[in-house]
Amino acid sequence: MGEAQKAKIISKLLNKIYPKTNIPLNHKNIFTLLISVLLSAQCTDVNVNNVTKNIYPKYYKPKHFIKLGRKKIEKLIQRIGIFRIKAKSIYNLSKILVEKHNSRVPESFEELEKLPGVGHKTASVVMSQGFGHPAFPVDTHIHRLAQRWGLTNGKNVLQTEADLKKLFPKKSWNKLHLQIIYYGREYCKARNCYGLTCKICTSCYPKRKKPLITIKA
Repeated sequence: MGEAQKAKIISKLLNKIYPKTNIPLNHKNIFTLLISVLLSAQCTDVNVNNVTKNIYPKYYKPKHFIKLGRKKIEKLIQRIGIFRIKAKSIYNLSKILVEKHNSRVPESFEELEKLPGVGHKTASVVMSQGFGHPAFPVDTHIHRLAQRWGLTNGKNVLQTEADLKKLFPKKSWNKLHLQIIYYGREYCKARNCYGLTCKICTSCYPKRKKPLITIKA
């Protein structure tokens, strides 16, 4: 079975299971979406939402975080991993947004990726979920699933992203990214399925008998 055929099977299954996809990170505007995505690195969406539910009702603009200062931002997000580094990034990017972008989140990959703490994956999420532009954010979880399903042999997330973009229609990227995340959490877990039990794995590889070891991103 080729990659294109697997992609069709996967799309059909995911559209059936997840006809609608909600953005998992709670946010008030595009700026707070950017902050939440930044906070989600090495942290669960649930933990981020639990922390930000006490922040965003009061602080939701770049000027709010500048006024808070780094130390107070640290206190607000201290339940999140590497919170000091993230607090520094939030403070510095807030200053840049105010000084260079009229307090607005820039609507381009180039400008987003210039912001402190914002890598390609974070920029992709903001472009897709915030602005609605076609993008395919690939994190380590999607990278693992794409390998497990035989859609890529990519050794890193950028190669996997390129491979997935070739296989799936551009109009499906934004929704598909979320569908894959939800499916991985529910059915194709790293320490559960091993490429042997879920519907996608058994459909793409009906004869697979041994657990699949994927290449880390």
